[in-house]
Amino acid sequence: MAAADEKTPSYEQAREELTEVVRRLETGGLTLEQSIELWERGERLAAVCEEWLQGARVKLAAAMARRAEPGHGDDTPF
Repeated sequence: MAAADEKTPSYEQAREELTEVVRRLETGGLTLEQSIELWERGERLAAVCEEWLQGARVKLAAAMARRAEPGHGDDTPF
């Protein structure tokens, strides 16, 4: 996820909106069309969150790999 991409919400923004979508769907009282639109929005937001999380996993794995390189003993701060 490119942080500079203005159309893509941050992880926190996407998660917050996804939480609101779920709340609205669980509350009910929506038409079928409204529910489907919200569901689709929720799916897109969940995908955005997953992309952010996958990017974080990649960065963490790279940091862990660097730490495992020779010269980076247990006494070296992470």
